[in-house]
Amino acid sequence: MNRHIRTILLVEDSMADAEMSLDALREANLANPVVHLQDGVECMDWLQCRGAWATREPGNPVVVLLDIKMPRMDGLEVLKHMRADKRLKRIPVVILSSSREESDLAHSWDLGVNAYVIKPVDVDQFFNAVRTLGQFWAVLNQAPEYD
Repeated sequence: MNRHIRTILLVEDSMADAEMSLDALREANLANPVVHLQDGVECMDWLQCRGAWATREPGNPVVVLLDIKMPRMDGLEVLKHMRADKRLKRIPVVILSSSREESDLAHSWDLGVNAYVIKPVDVDQFFNAVRTLGQFWAVLNQAPEYD
């Protein structure tokens, strides 16, 4: 089996949350490169190798860590597009959001999210949650080959 190292895609519009997430993923000592995108439009462009990402190396990420509340295209819309695309539908998606709204939670699961994690308010808890997510999805989870 060809197990090349896949990218972790972090889609987060809050620079403070993105920096903490990037620091946590670095601290996890993962070999996986991390790409940070700021909204759903950029995420779909990256996933579909178009626009600014037209020349990137092909291949799907090992996981998408996805915020819900973002400009231009929110996380639920990204998830909907991913699950409708046969090339993207098996990519694990973890919603990492501050939203505790039951409608966001239910809609995420209805659209096929793999996990929904509410961002802890405490910085250390947030850091540990992201580090653990990175380790699980990049190292422990066994997924089928899908690209």
